[in-house]
Amino acid sequence: MFTWLNGSPTHPPALLPLRSSPTFIILTVATAVFTDIFVYGIVVPVLPFALTTHSAIPASQIQTWISIFLAVYGAALLIASPICGWLADRSRSRRVPLLCGFAAVVWVVGLALMVDTVGPEAVGQAMGYVGLSMSLAILLAPLLGGVVFAAAGYYAVFAMAFGLIVVDIVLRVFMVERKVAARWLPEREVRTPHEAAATTTTTTEKGVELNDVELADARPSTADDLQHQSLTLPPKADNHQQPTSEPPAASQGLPTGPPAKRATSLPPIITLLSSRRLLSALWACLMQATLLTAFDSILPLFVLHTFHWTSVGAGLIFLPLVVASFFGPLVGWASDRVGPRWLATSGFALSCPFLILLRLVERDSLGQKALLCALLGFVGVGLTLVLTPMMAEITYAVDARARRLPKGAFGVNGAYAQAYSLFNMAWAGGCLVGPLLAGLVNQRAGWGPTTLILGVVSIATAVPTAVWTGGSIWKKRRSDREAAEGADVGQDSRM
Repeated sequence: MFTWLNGSPTHPPALLPLRSSPTFIILTVATAVFTDIFVYGIVVPVLPFALTTHSAIPASQIQTWISIFLAVYGAALLIASPICGWLADRSRSRRVPLLCGFAAVVWVVGLALMVDTVGPEAVGQAMGYVGLSMSLAILLAPLLGGVVFAAAGYYAVFAMAFGLIVVDIVLRVFMVERKVAARWLPEREVRTPHEAAATTTTTTEKGVELNDVELADARPSTADDLQHQSLTLPPKADNHQQPTSEPPAASQGLPTGPPAKRATSLPPIITLLSSRRLLSALWACLMQATLLTAFDSILPLFVLHTFHWTSVGAGLIFLPLVVASFFGPLVGWASDRVGPRWLATSGFALSCPFLILLRLVERDSLGQKALLCALLGFVGVGLTLVLTPMMAEITYAVDARARRLPKGAFGVNGAYAQAYSLFNMAWAGGCLVGPLLAGLVNQRAGWGPTTLILGVVSIATAVPTAVWTGGSIWKKRRSDREAAEGADVGQDSRM
């Protein structure tokens, strides 16, 4: 009955080339992420009004309850993410767990599926489309939530969400993983550039075959990888080397060839957490989510009390904050080519002054409204420069760690799902901390101190981001210095 959908040993599923194409898979994952954020975001402009009318909560307690409700979502992601990641990396199919759940499953399995599909070389641009879908959801959810709530009431808001969920489920059902499509399609149609490179070998003068990926890494910012390669690759033979009377190492019973890669018996997620590069990326993701979601709990109430706006205005005010994210794919493209370090660092540094300057918005006037929109727009630019590169940095960090371990140390499916479960935990932690931090500080100290704290958080996060993103900056500088000294010595010897 479902042969047309899932195929059979002799007949491929209907429209298989389309359903297994990278474009369709990216569209499916981006739609899943959009749906998850949309369902979360539609309640943001509705809660201040619904809590009063439906729950009879006093106006003085609304800020506290909004912060609690939004933080519960983050807490659920925080608990479920590592479990989903562990199961996804041990499942024979990414599609099955993706069909079984929302929220944590979407982020963990969906992002790992994207890496499987496009390969690490193009993951930055692919994550740019995911970041774009996130931003569209953040933009449209409060806007549509506020408009529908004002026009049709409380229950119509959630009816809109249910319709989107149906579309999301249909796309997930129709999607076919690339490795599943390989049963029917020619190999060249399902291999990613990364897979093709991984199977290309180079024969050295001594007949030893080395993987192309191990020979060179195109990414310019992975200092850890460069240092590791210098330790593992055998040196080229020197044609001018004088003969020596020492017996060869093999005749002395000594080991020959490059040193063995370090083995590990630890669970993959523990091995990943031992990487300072990955920890720095996770910290940056947590802080980015903290800064972004902080506005969910304070911005609607601020425009309500300062400008006397309705739920429609409370939704529209998020527009300048997320409009810059339309350039997410372009930022991801740049991250794939120049590395994520300085893009993410500049994002945090740029956000800091404009977050602090939000304290200048104090009264109801056209100039003050324009100032608020402009400041939020610059904050949005900064956060966009952070999100996409750091999502790609998760993949880069996993690959760098995997190259330092024996082949297969992370299992057949690798550790991408578990790595993105850690990303999801970091994002969830930000969704938990952001609304609570901003909401409680705003309630007790006011708008000015709240924006000041957010600005300090932003600039403080720029420091570890600059040091550890793409590998330790100190190791990179040392490797560059040693390479320059080696080049100088080579020039002197030829003179």
